[in-house]
Amino acid sequence: MANAPSDALQRLIDVVAKLRDPATGCPWDLEQTHSSLVPYVLEEAHEVADAIRHGDDNHLREELGDLLLQVMLHAQIAREEQRFNLDAIADGISDKLIRRHPHVFGHAKASSSADVRRSWEAIKMEEQAAALCGSTSPLSDRLRSKVRGLPALAGAMTISKKAAKAGFEWDDMAGVWEKVHEELDELKEAVANGNRDHAQEELGDLLFTLVNVARWCHIEPEEGLAGTNQRFLDRFSRVEAALDGDLQGRSIHELETLWKQAKAAIRAEQT
Repeated sequence: MANAPSDALQRLIDVVAKLRDPATGCPWDLEQTHSSLVPYVLEEAHEVADAIRHGDDNHLREELGDLLLQVMLHAQIAREEQRFNLDAIADGISDKLIRRHPHVFGHAKASSSADVRRSWEAIKMEEQAAALCGSTSPLSDRLRSKVRGLPALAGAMTISKKAAKAGFEWDDMAGVWEKVHEELDELKEAVANGNRDHAQEELGDLLFTLVNVARWCHIEPEEGLAGTNQRFLDRFSRVEAALDGDLQGRSIHELETLWKQAKAAIRAEQT
């Protein structure tokens, strides 16, 4: 027997159901499908990550609510189509957590987080084995399924880690850097030839190799790029302010000078 949801959660369930009511609901919400909501799911997940990075509890609470709304909408759409409902979602994740934590809900032992990770991966592979029975490329098939819905950088890191763990790995960091230079040269050549499709492929190859650099250095490319985006905006806003918001007609020398001044000012404020 399912547990009754809290009053707050039940209120949200009722609000979403009302938004999707065919007679009195919202036209926009009624038009939505699982597919049409994909961009919003991704956007809200990224906004949750951004709120975490900034350490703002009020913002994080709001963004988690927006992400929860996406779960509720998908559950409501599936319920209307008699495919599954919110209870099935909750029961499914509860069952998975219990199954993959035998050291908590069973009699297995795990004395460290490393033990937990090894156990989790072993159980997960057992679960996937049946679905991939007879496959001649089980790792590739598992990875293809795993990264299908991930952002490209996160997917590249997942593929890189799993392939390396399977033995598909450079001998040392020098080999990784050599591959970076190789891919950069190939990108330059593709750009010089004016072949946009080829250049895009080569850009992807270069980015994938740089993700491997990040893996070897134990750093997160997504976090690195997010930090660069924020630093750029912090500096760019000062350049804009110095020019009263009008960058048109300014020389690259003038803009570069203001950029360096902004960078120096921010660095001084942080020390």
